[in-house]
Amino acid sequence: MAEVHIIGQIMGASGFPQHSLFCKWGVHAGSAWKLLSGVAEGQTQVDNPQNEEMAFWSHPIDIHFATKGLQGWPKLHLQVWHQDSFGRHELYGYGFCHVPSSPGFHQLECVTWRPQGSWQEQLSQLFVGGGPQLKNSDLIYSGADRYRLQTTAMGKIHLQLGVLLRHFDRYGVEC
Repeated sequence: MAEVHIIGQIMGASGFPQHSLFCKWGVHAGSAWKLLSGVAEGQTQVDNPQNEEMAFWSHPIDIHFATKGLQGWPKLHLQVWHQDSFGRHELYGYGFCHVPSSPGFHQLECVTWRPQGSWQEQLSQLFVGGGPQLKNSDLIYSGADRYRLQTTAMGKIHLQLGVLLRHFDRYGVEC
């Protein structure tokens, strides 16, 4: 079987309205893909930068897949959350990016968005916090019904990924 090894880190996030951010992440791959080693989902620590525009996480990613085909190439899906001074969590954005299909070192910026909600929900969010969230997180990366959502653009997540490919030449794929 052909193998893909993804080694890197979620560096941090910038462009969000508040500090004190953390990130929940996961990897989604098609049915022909098998996770050999590593963790397919996780969460960073909360970073509360005092004087900087970027929250730094430097959260490691080390995932090893085997596959029988290229269909369903892995995607990273990400959620950025804000933690307030009372320890409450508020969703700040969803995002996803495809793992690069070429071997080597890659710097990625993943743009994020969040559901906008009705004007009543927006007003409630302004005073109480919270806000609309997706019931099914598959919408983040599938795109099936995502076009019907009204969303607001949020910040960016910065990633560094190293991609190693093995045995793809045996299956007729040039690297």
